[in-house]
Amino acid sequence: QVQPVESGGGLVQAGGSLRLSCAVSGSSFSINAMGWYRQAPGKQRVLVTGISRGGITNYADAVKGRFTISRDNGKNTVYLQMDSLKPEDTAVYYCNSDPPFYFWGQGTQVTVSS
Repeated sequence: QVQPVESGGGLVQAGGSLRLSCAVSGSSFSINAMGWYRQAPGKQRVLVTGISRGGITNYADAVKGRFTISRDNGKNTVYLQMDSLKPEDTAVYYCNSDPPFYFWGQGTQVTVSS
């Protein structure tokens, strides 16, 4: 079974930045589109950004212009650079394929204080 491992979350003030990483085991990583999802308290988990195996990206309107997704197929890792963070970005962040078919990892908590 493949289960991504997310890291890099933390507590940051509004306007700050964080960089998340997600390591994925197995040989399927390089052929799959990947995405970062987030789940805020009391809300459903949603996709915020995705990247194709060839590097084409897409972003939810809420994060467009502030978040940047990237991937390193040689390291089986996907990254999320988050800039100009807002309190409404507070959530647990997960990575998975897009659409998701890996087991969900533990996620990494991002908390943005105002």
